[in-house]
Amino acid sequence: MPRTVLFHELGGPEVLQLEDVPINEPGPGELRIRVEAIGLNRAEALFRAGAYIYRPVLPSARLGYEAAGIVDAVGAGVTDFAPGDPVSTVPAFLMTEYGTYGEQIVIPASAVVHRPETVDAVTGAALWMAYTTGYGLLVEIGGIRPGDTVLVTAASSSVGLAAIQIANHLGAVPIATTRTAAKKQRLLDAGASHVITTDDEDLVDRVRSLTGGRGVDLAVDPIAGPSLSTLVQAVAPDGGLIVYGFLDPNPIPLPVAPDFAGRNTRTFIFSEVTLNEARLHRAKHFIQAGLRAGSLAPVVSRTFDLAAIGKAHHYLESNDQFGKIIVTVP
Repeated sequence: MPRTVLFHELGGPEVLQLEDVPINEPGPGELRIRVEAIGLNRAEALFRAGAYIYRPVLPSARLGYEAAGIVDAVGAGVTDFAPGDPVSTVPAFLMTEYGTYGEQIVIPASAVVHRPETVDAVTGAALWMAYTTGYGLLVEIGGIRPGDTVLVTAASSSVGLAAIQIANHLGAVPIATTRTAAKKQRLLDAGASHVITTDDEDLVDRVRSLTGGRGVDLAVDPIAGPSLSTLVQAVAPDGGLIVYGFLDPNPIPLPVAPDFAGRNTRTFIFSEVTLNEARLHRAKHFIQAGLRAGSLAPVVSRTFDLAAIGKAHHYLESNDQFGKIIVTVP
């Protein structure tokens, strides 16, 4: 009987349990995957703790948005996939309905993409949350063009690194922020044109010095909280600020900044791309083209075995990672 990660109460990583759970045959429009690798996301830690944008249904809640593996069964009406196909999942479903943490999973075929033979399972599990989010932020919503400056906060996260690569792929100029100098060189090596260490440098002054006093064309931020008052002042008067997470639980002060007027600010969640058929179609082609060209390549911070899922979530919440955390399934 395949093992699946479940949780029966809200809490920290210790509530995650690896249990033997029977897996049903896929229904109409679904397929079943023998999982080889799972990508972890901050959203799943929030979901587990009851702090996500929607809440789990307890007990026996599943979780997970990303996995890579091999199709082993298809449901009625599924014509684009067959048993034996290597695939990856796209976060185009709710975790209250499906999950990817397990040895075998049933997933809607609409949330699955073919994985080229040249893309291994670890890479395939590290792609779709980070790069669909980065694509949505910079392309669909941000409208970035060649030569634009893009400020990427919390840049050592998987989405931050994806945004740096996407900005470079588009001919834009990515400026990364990180709290201390510990990750500065790694961010430069990862493609950032400039790195600002916010513990040591004044963000607004540094951005203005890098942009000729104008400010950045776009800032993308998963932190929010009081720091938005500073961040918005680093954006050009006709630029944009997109918030795609709320890692800082403290309230956002309003108005956000004394000279707030004129700047385009908004929030973004990945479902704006993954649950929109036309946008997801464009995202898939954009990401797959970047993979073929070699300009998009996920950075994997560390891998864990499925039996160590609790340790993997502890590491996810440590903020020590540089890139994606992957759980492998033997």
